[in-house]
Parts: sequence; structure tokens; C-alpha cells
Amino acid sequence: MQTTVFDLSRNRRSLVLATVYTGILIAGFWLSYEVRFDFAVPPEFQTQRLQLLWVAVGVKLVALVCVRQIGSMLTYFSIPDLLRLIWAMTVGFAALFIIRITGLMNLTVPRGTLLLDYLLSIGGISAVRLGTRLYRERITRGRGAEHVPMQRIAIVGAGDAGASLAREFINAPARGFKPVIFFDDDKSKHGKLIHGVPVFGAPESIVAVRPNVKLSKVVIAMPSAPAKRVRDVVLLMNRQGYKVETLPSMEELASGRVQASRIRPVEVQDLLGRDPVNLDSASIRKLVEGKVVMVTGAGGSIGSELCRQIAQLNPSRLLMVEQSEASLFLIEQELKETGLGAAALPLVGDILDEARVEYLFSRYKPRIIFHAAAHKHVFMMERQPAEAFRNNVLGTRNVAQAAARHGAEEFVLISTDKAINPTSVMGATKRLAEMEIQALQLQSTTTKFMAVRFGNVLGSSGSVIPIFKRQIAQGGPVTVTHPEVTRYFMTIPEAVGLVLQSSVLGSGGEIFVLDMGQPVKIVDLAKQMIELSGYRVGEDIEITFTGLKPGEKLFEELQHRDEEHIPTSHSKIMRFVSQGEGHGVRAERLRELEMNLYRVPAIEVKAALKELVPEYTPHLD
Repeated sequence: MQTTVFDLSRNRRSLVLATVYTGILIAGFWLSYEVRFDFAVPPEFQTQRLQLLWVAVGVKLVALVCVRQIGSMLTYFSIPDLLRLIWAMTVGFAALFIIRITGLMNLTVPRGTLLLDYLLSIGGISAVRLGTRLYRERITRGRGAEHVPMQRIAIVGAGDAGASLAREFINAPARGFKPVIFFDDDKSKHGKLIHGVPVFGAPESIVAVRPNVKLSKVVIAMPSAPAKRVRDVVLLMNRQGYKVETLPSMEELASGRVQASRIRPVEVQDLLGRDPVNLDSASIRKLVEGKVVMVTGAGGSIGSELCRQIAQLNPSRLLMVEQSEASLFLIEQELKETGLGAAALPLVGDILDEARVEYLFSRYKPRIIFHAAAHKHVFMMERQPAEAFRNNVLGTRNVAQAAARHGAEEFVLISTDKAINPTSVMGATKRLAEMEIQALQLQSTTTKFMAVRFGNVLGSSGSVIPIFKRQIAQGGPVTVTHPEVTRYFMTIPEAVGLVLQSSVLGSGGEIFVLDMGQPVKIVDLAKQMIELSGYRVGEDIEITFTGLKPGEKLFEELQHRDEEHIPTSHSKIMRFVSQGEGHGVRAERLRELEMNLYRVPAIEVKAALKELVPEYTPHLD
């Protein structure tokens, strides 16, 4: 049976709200005469009040219906609701004013009465709405809060983010947080109150506050602050013995994956963060929107982030190719849960399986390919060079050749800074993969082949951060290869955003190099992670040095001697086009190595890689 507009079960809330509003409007109109005449209304005006009452209330109720306030939730009241309420009451005021100046109904309404009625109507309805909202927030949501141990917190950052966080915690006492003090670098805010919470001073004033204010933790609410300032504040609070948490970063908030009030522990990414990267979002969307996009290695750190960002750009289909079904399942579920899974298609497949790759290209006809599948663990690949060559070189060639055969628009290889003057098998095979796609570019008339190099990404599988976390949790020691070893770091979303930007800039044959900022000493990274965990370096947890592993460099390089980087239209991206590397790949030697890959010892595989990549310096022990 179809529900009608007269179904009381459906419209009960609207009827109740209309009744409440009617009572408020009647009381306001009635009281306006009483106040105007000092509660001694002359008889003729009492008659006038009764004659006008139904007009005043009726017009205002119709106006409230028009601005959709009758059907709104009584316990939810915000600035937009207030503006709609003012508009509706203004209509009622105008109607009564027209009656006054035109003499309709032979009545002359006192001007003071009109003004009082206008103000009392707005004030009365606003008071009821605000009161019910406060009841919901402070009492209904607070039920059971008396059994929740309240954590007294300090908020660093008295801007919009900090104020919103304080309001959320005050309105939801059941969450167990009670803001008691703000800290902020802005001196103009010192001594002021925000939602009743005082702004004491700069974060450094915590030293003076500590003896007088009991705190359970400190929350950093500065999502757009420079990483250096965040690092200084975190270390300051740690030295004072406080547990420190933070709001999500601007990237996390913009993605919609987290809420502003979802505080989390401070991670090393927050301390080593970089300035936000401005992307040409319109051009990136134009590249991807409405097209079939393939991501290989879709379950990996970079591949999965590529899937997240591409899924938001409205591709007609997102082909997620991954050998590990467990990893593929996780990214598929994540996209579904965030509402981005409609176009995503998980495809289990090995990039070395020529028949499977050919089927995927024939069946789905991808136009844009992001090739992130690779063996990337330096030390592991050093001991298994044949596997590194097979996956990183032959797998890349297999997918790239399929892209060329099927006339794809773009093929983007995810490369690494370890491909520059490589000392590891992993770096050498990635450099050889670059040379392979450059050779294909010389033969292709339809597909644009390009590569994008960047350094380590924070928190990726196999990176030092998960290893350090595990070692700290076990009580140490934290192992670092060398006291002077440095690496470039980027966040995963930043790296992937710049990969997408590079794919827009490329015309074919380029290798793009991302601006990776300043190198970071790994030992400093280890110290910061120990301090973030609430321990003291050398007292609670030791740092030990194990020596560089085979294939590892003391520091990474940005370019080798034959490369000349030139700027692009994006400040964070450089490019170069190799001169003749494609011809330098000796196809016969490459084919010979492929045929004998598992018939020769590892040292001979490295020697063959040296022939193919002259700048490679192999570890031959």
C-alpha cells in the first residue's frame, strides 16, 4: 500500500513541530501587545489582537513550511536553520506591516508591537530549537558518561580545527575527553576563551602550566602546520611526559577517509612531512575520466594508493591486477567500503604470464596503464638476481609490449631513485626496465611510454618504519645499518599524486624525477620513533649499527653523469629524455640471459646485468 502525505506515522514529527511553532508564535504575538502597553492593553487593542492573531500565525507557519523548517529535526539547529527562520519571520513582519500601512481590516497595528512580535518570534523558536539541541548533545549523548573516566586534554592549536575538536568533545562527554586548556603560537589569542576553554599561551608555556593543571594527554590540532613546528611541539610534550596525539593530516581529511575529530597517535610521517603538493586536478581527471585504467601490482603500497586516487577520478573501469589474492581482496574491500568500488575490477594475474596479460588487454582494452608491479626489496633481490631480472625486466617488457600491441594511450612505469648509478640488483633491473620502455617508445606510434622515479615512501611494506616499530615494541635494540646512511622519503599519497601529474605532462620517452626534498638520516629517524613511543634513546632502547648490506648505498643520488634534468610546468617534477639508451639495450645479450637465467650462478647474472647497464656497480661476493 502506498504511503500518502496524510500518513500520521510518517508525518508525526512535522505535526508535533507545527504544534510547537504555533504555540510559540501565539505566545509571542500575544506578549508583544502586553509589553507594548506595559501589561495594560486597552480594550480596543485587545479586540485588534484577536482579529490579527490568526493572520500573523498563519502567514508565519506558511513561510516556515516554504523554508522547510516544519519538516526539519527539532534537535538539530545551525546557522543555516537560523537564517531560514529569520527569512520566514521577516515575511510575517512584512504581512503585518502591509496591513498597517494600507489600513486593511480597518486596523492600525502599533509599530512597537510589530517589532516586538518579530523579535519574540525569532527568539522563541530559536530558544526552543537550541534548547532541544543542547539537551541532545549534553544530556542524551552524555548518558553513561558518568561511568566513563574523563581524560583531561590540552589542545595545541586554537584555530578552526582545534575549536571544532573542543566543541565535539564538549558536546559528546561519553567519548571521555574534557578539553581544559588551549595552546597557540598566535599571541592575539592568548587569554581568550574558546567554547569556555582558555587559551593559555604558546606550547612552550606547558612548563609553567604543568604544576597547576593535571593533563592526561596533549592533542596537536594543526593539520596545516609545517612539519618542523609539529616536530618541535611533539618532542617538547614528550619531554614533559605527556602522551601526544594528533588530528588527521590535510591529505587524510581531503580524502574523506577520516573525520576531523578522529584523533590518532603521532606518527613519524607527521614529523617528516612535506609541504602540501598542488596538483593540476582538472588535467589529471581529464586524463582518467571515462577511460579504462589498469594498475599492476594493485595490492602493493604504491599500487593500492594509485587505485584509491584513480577511483576518485571516475574511470569507466579500474582494472586492479595483482598476483597476491589476499592483497587484492583488501584493496577491493576498502574501495567498496568507501563507495569507490563500482568501477573497480579485481583481476588475479601474474605479469610474467603472457597468455593472461594478452587476455586482459584483449578483453578489457585498457587505455592508461600504471605499472607498479615489481620486486623491490634490495637485500632479498641481491640474493636472488634471476628473480629480480625476471619480474622487473621481463614482466615490465611483457606488459609494455601488450600495451603497444593494443594501442594503449599511456604506459607509466613506477621506477626508483635506486636506478641511478645502481649498486644493487634491484636498482639495476629497474634501470634496465626504464631502458626497455624507452626502446619501445622509439618503435611506438600510438602509445606514450614514460617512467617516474622517486625515493622511499613512508610506511610502505619493507621500509624501515614498520621494522623500527616492531623492534621498539619488542624493547629494542633498533638496528641501523650505518650512522651516516641517508634516504629520501615521501608520503605514499604525495608520491602517487605526483605520478598522476607526471602522466599528464609526458609526451613519450621521458623519465620524470620527483622532488624528494632533503635527505633524512636513518639514525635520526630511529631516534624520533623511539621518542615518539615514550622512550629515551640509549636508556630505555638502544640503537645498534649492523653495517651496510650488499647492494645498499650510503646515500641515494638524484641523477647520473649522463642525465641532464630540466624543469617542467610543475615545480615538484623534473624530466629528462635519455639520449640513445633505447639503442644501448643489446637485444641479443638480453635474450641470451633470459634463456639461461636459471642455468648460471647468481654472480653471472650480475655480470650480465653489468654489461646491459654499464653504470651498475655490482656486489660480487
